[in-house]
Parts: sequence; structure tokens; C-alpha cells
Amino acid sequence: MVKLLKELSDFRYDYEEVKKIKKEGGPLIITGVLQRADVLNQNGRIYPRDVLEPQINAYKELVKERRAVGELDHTDEAVVNLKNVSHVITDIWMENDGTVKGKVEVLPTPMGNILASLIESNIKLGISSRALGSVSEQAHGNIVQDDLFFVCWDMVSEPSTIGAWMIKESREYSREELKKIIKKQDRINLAIDEILKLSKRY
Repeated sequence: MVKLLKELSDFRYDYEEVKKIKKEGGPLIITGVLQRADVLNQNGRIYPRDVLEPQINAYKELVKERRAVGELDHTDEAVVNLKNVSHVITDIWMENDGTVKGKVEVLPTPMGNILASLIESNIKLGISSRALGSVSEQAHGNIVQDDLFFVCWDMVSEPSTIGAWMIKESREYSREELKKIIKKQDRINLAIDEILKLSKRY
């Protein structure tokens, strides 16, 4: 059964760059780490690179179309609620070590204005991915499977307690529900990526 998988990590940005952007009056854009491959995270899950990388490449389509929006604060929904949108990812890439980084543009929405105020005040933030997928339980951790689909990354408060990143599993989704959530074109893009991945093996 596919579940809503949520992961938390800190999001470190360059405060001096923020001050420079504010002075120049341009859109507020911050850069930081979104995800990591092949690392056991606080929720006991591992995202293998051969699973994570194709999904990051698929997410680039949303980035290109400026659909890669996220909310301010936590939610257990498998869709993005537009009234809570605070930012949009304008670039996303994976580095050689498996670290996924992204550029995040803060939007002039009510929630975006709150986020901008926090960033301009040098408040430490976290970032939380929302994805649909299943896991395989192994002795060394729960391995995320290749049915992974990223919904978004949300900006959240950074916990001060060590180990406080762990969050409970969210609800499960049937295949029929997923068809309603994931747009047809996104499913086609995922299928193409899967075919290309298979062709590289043979």
C-alpha cells in the first residue's frame, strides 16, 4: 500500500545573501539541501539513489512549469493547498554525493510574506518533503521503493530537541485514489522515466 511519506531536515541558507537581495529589492531566493540519497534518515528510511534520482528528474518538469509550490508548515494532505502556498522551487538538482539541492523563491502570498519575515529575521528553518510511495522493511532501515512520487517540499520550523525530526506515518492511499491525486501527464512522465531506466540496464 502506498503511503504519504514525510521527511524533515534543516534548511540552511546564506543570511548575508538574503540581506543583499533585500537591499537590491529582487525576489527572495534561498538555496539549501532538500533531500539525501543512500542515508538512513530520522524516520528510519533510506532513499536509494536509483529510486531518488529519477523522481528528482521527474520533479524538474514541475519546476520548469512553475508548479513546484510548497506550503508553510506541516500538513498531512497528498495535495498542495493553494491558500497556504508560500514558495516555489525554481531549480532542483542532485550532486555527485547524492545530496539533492534546490533554489526556493519566496512568493508574495500571505504565507509567503510570513516566510519572508522569518528568513529576513534569520530564523532557522526546516524543510519537509511530502511524497507518495511504499517502503520495504529491512534490518538496516526501511527502503523506499520505486513507486515514489514527490508532492512538494514545505517550509517548517526547525525543532530544537535532538531526535525530534521523527514524524508519524500518514494515511495510506489506494491506486484509484492516486490516479485522482497525480495528474495524468505526471504519471506519463514517471512511466517514461521508468522505461528509460530499464533501457539503461540492458
